[in-house]
This record gives sequence, structure tokens and C-alpha cells, in this order.
Amino acid sequence: MAQTKTKNKIALITGITGQDGSYLAELLLKKGYFVHGVVRRASTFNTARLSHIYQDPHVKNRKLFLHHGDLADAGTIRKIIYVVKPDEIYNLGAQSHVKVSFEIPEYTMDITGNGALRILEAIRDFQNETGKKIKFYQASSSEMFGSAPPPQNEKTPFIPQSPYGAAKVFAYNMTDLYRQAYGIFAVNGILFNHESERRGETFVTRKITRGIARIKAGLDKKLYLGNIDAKRDWGYAPEFCQAMWLMMQQPKPDDYVIGTGETHTVKEFVELAFKEAGLGNWKKYVEIDPQYYRPAEVNILAADTRKAKRILKWRPKTKFKDLVKIMVWNDINELKK
Repeated sequence: MAQTKTKNKIALITGITGQDGSYLAELLLKKGYFVHGVVRRASTFNTARLSHIYQDPHVKNRKLFLHHGDLADAGTIRKIIYVVKPDEIYNLGAQSHVKVSFEIPEYTMDITGNGALRILEAIRDFQNETGKKIKFYQASSSEMFGSAPPPQNEKTPFIPQSPYGAAKVFAYNMTDLYRQAYGIFAVNGILFNHESERRGETFVTRKITRGIARIKAGLDKKLYLGNIDAKRDWGYAPEFCQAMWLMMQQPKPDDYVIGTGETHTVKEFVELAFKEAGLGNWKKYVEIDPQYYRPAEVNILAADTRKAKRILKWRPKTKFKDLVKIMVWNDINELKK
């Protein structure tokens, strides 16, 4: 791939306050981009993941800008795009919790599915009116594969097992349709599970490592989990954000599966995490609570990443045991503070 000029490029990120959004913002700033992020208004402080790269609005020559907006509000999204005039848009915003999507399916579809469509429509109109091209990245998910047999690649059929997975399939199809029908440079990054010390506390990996930190500190005695036999392909989030950027630098838009190719059960994650923390036998601390089971389960997800390796030259570097170690000690040390 030819070297890409990135200095003074403009990127717009939805979901910039999330795990992936914060890592992607860091990456793009290092590459010389002007980075704009869409932030939902909330009564509580929700930009903690950006605190280390935040730039005061009064600072001259700043490169990070935040805009209030919501994927449910087509007018605001359209306004932001017309004001920012981005070269690249990364749609990472979503209602992304699988279990919660069963409780609020309509909202999940509106934000996770229709949110992508609203951006695509705004891009189409902007390009028609101004002639300026915008590249679009859609954060697709391995949850789209659902019950499809592993390993899963770009040609595997989607059989989603949750409203979240179904909403992501809709967004994926709209991205593909707008690429084919309107010539928009639109790509789907089908990312398998990717975790980090910035993972949300209600996601199972962070719930485990945070729970372990509290048990080690004597604050809790038990950790309650659901289906610990589920198998997932877990990678390190910052490396996956590098893959997102690489997709957007290709000569032609396409879709890519990103993962490690390795699968581990939730039970393996638990076992390794308790061992790393020096707490001994995890069975003394973990109890299974049926309320955490999903109405429909996805038993195994395993990425076939041959296409990404061949075209993007991308490969994961952080091993499963190292990912667990990073997350466990981050939560232990944070609690000490």
C-alpha cells in the first residue's frame, strides 16, 4: 500500500467517548488529523476516556473538537457533517450491549441500525451538493454471525441471535447498498471481541477484572456471571483501531473481518484472571446467576482473518494471556488509587 498523507486530514468519530473511539482519536491525532467527535449530552461526566487528550477550546492550534449530537437526531448529525466537512467518518456510536438490546430492542435498532443510515444519507446529500467525497467506516460486529458455524469470514452468512446483532446486520447492509448504489467509499469492519483497560464496566471481561480487583481489596466476596461456557475471539482494542484506519486507506472500499483467530471460553478468562491476581481457585468466588443469561445465546465466534492479513497486512500482536494481565492489573492499580 502506498504511503498515505494524513496531515491536516479531518476525521469525524461518533462514539468518540467509548473504548474504541478514544483509542481511534489518539491514533488519528498522532497521524496529524484534525479529529472531531460526536458526544451525547448527559447529566454525568462521560468523557473520562478522552481526558488525557482533551484540548481546551481556548487553546490555539488545537486538533480535537467535540460536538453535542445524537445518532437518533438526523438533523444534528447532518449539521455536524456540513460544518466539519470531514474526509473520513468513523461510525462507532451504538447501543452496543447485547444483553441490554433484548430489553430495549426498538431503541437499539434506532441507534445502532438507523443511526448508520442517517449518516449515509447525510453523506450522499453532502457529496451531491458539494462534490467533496467522504469516506465512511461502519463498525460492524461479529455478533452479526450469531449461530453461523465457525470460523467466520467475509462470506459467512449472518444469523444474528440478538436485537443488537440484527441492528448491526441492517447497518452493514445499508453500508454495502450505499457503496454499490451511490459510489460512496463505505467499508464495514467486522470486528470480533476486542477488549482493553478502557472497556465498559458492564461488559463481561471488564466485569470480571473489576470484580477481581474489588475481591482482592476486600470490598466484595463474590462475582456473579452468566454463561461462562461461551467461546469468543478476544483481541486488544488499540490494535483493532489500527485495522479500522487501514481499511479507510485502501484504493477501493471493501469489508474485512478482524480478530485473532483464537477462541477462549469465558471460564478460561476467569481462571486466568484470578490466577494472575494471585487469588487462587476462582470457584470460591464465582457464582452463576441465571439473570445474566441471554434469551438466545451465541455459543462460539472465531475469526478467519486471511483477507485482512493479505490485503491490509494487519496482524494482532497482543496474546490472550497478555490481554487478561493488562486488564487485571489496571483495575487492581486503579482501585488502589
